[in-house]
Amino acid sequence: MKVAKFGGSSLSNASQIKKVAAIVKEDRDIKTIVVSAPGKRFDDDVKVTDLLIALYTNKVANMDTSKIIDEIMDRYRSIAEELSLETKIVESFEAILNDRLNNIEEQAYLLDALKSSGEDFNAQLISTYLNTLGLSSKYVSPKEAGIIVSNTPANARLLQSSYDEIKKLKDYEEDVLVIPGFFGYSEDDDIITFARGGSDITGAIIARGLSADIYENYTDESYIFAAHPGIIDNPYKIKEITYKEMRELAYAGFGIFHDEALEPLYQEKIPVMIRNTNDPTVEGTKIVAERALDPKVPVIGFSCDEGFISINLHKYLLNKEVGFTKRILQILEDYNISYEHMPSGIDDISIIIRSNQFEGNDNLERVIEDIDTQLEPEWIEVEDNLSLLFIVGLGMARQVGTVQRVTTALADSNINIRMMNQGSTEYSMMFAIQSQDHVPAIKALFNQFF
Repeated sequence: MKVAKFGGSSLSNASQIKKVAAIVKEDRDIKTIVVSAPGKRFDDDVKVTDLLIALYTNKVANMDTSKIIDEIMDRYRSIAEELSLETKIVESFEAILNDRLNNIEEQAYLLDALKSSGEDFNAQLISTYLNTLGLSSKYVSPKEAGIIVSNTPANARLLQSSYDEIKKLKDYEEDVLVIPGFFGYSEDDDIITFARGGSDITGAIIARGLSADIYENYTDESYIFAAHPGIIDNPYKIKEITYKEMRELAYAGFGIFHDEALEPLYQEKIPVMIRNTNDPTVEGTKIVAERALDPKVPVIGFSCDEGFISINLHKYLLNKEVGFTKRILQILEDYNISYEHMPSGIDDISIIIRSNQFEGNDNLERVIEDIDTQLEPEWIEVEDNLSLLFIVGLGMARQVGTVQRVTTALADSNINIRMMNQGSTEYSMMFAIQSQDHVPAIKALFNQFF
């Protein structure tokens, strides 16, 4: 039994939805599908989710919302018409949007309710269309599916008790259930969205709740590649990769699969197959718990994510000062700031943080001031415009000289390593580099290892 998730590029217009319907109709093992909002139809197009965010922005700024609503409705109306569906369903969508605009007062909840509408409306359209093709299909809202989440707008976390409710979806008699991704409901009945890549998270949750034999994730690519195909021409196609390796790569910018979506699947060891909606016969990359290692391929992939800063401290005999790191972490917690890495020496420590946590506020200056006052370092500096470069592969632990190959490749390309970090498991290495070196670093490493 399969659960399949279809992304925004797979559902951007009627012709793409017809491809999805053909896949579902052909493979009767697919019992549940999770769908995203319509994505871009062409390069300069706007995703429906971005239109919904613009609708929210206009609302809170007391600007006209009618034109954006018309644009959103035109997208769904064109899909309905091309699928030969009655367009009265689109009228109900407009009524839902206006109801939310007029009756949800708290801005965080309004934004989540509007953002979720893209997936919700698309799921209703797709379920209706599948029924016209002779499939018995049912739209199931996240509330009916039992997806109950924490009351944390834009950062929903599933309540573990939800899995008992999700399991009941097995009792439905329809051929195919269609569930919108990206959001759930709080215990107070508010719509709460997951973080970015939320439809992946919903798909994984449903797959685990139903104890699926396999979870298929349909995108516009057949494979996960060893490096970004926008940087490397014809990169190495990964046929099989472990959850651990995928988690590292997804964390550092592999957009094809959201890193948080691996957790529910990892817990139950449900394999994931990456598939291409436009070429569904190709069996793409498979994500598994364990894989056979090829000694010729110690590294399976590289990824690089931009948008980091590093707060660097120096204090003589820092290693003798009990509780130093604890006090740093307490200051970050006081400002609700998470950190990514904390490489250190005997007298130095660096805290690497995503810079977007400081956008629109003066928290960075306040954090620096608090660290300076409470910990009294000899000096403290902030380094910005950093990228985190990850080299990932289970085979690295069994092969001598991998670090030398990495550092040589970067040095030959005149790329300065600002800091590095490696876990005890030895299947992932992190290097902090200047963001301007992002592309040259990926090219240098790919040439070195592939």
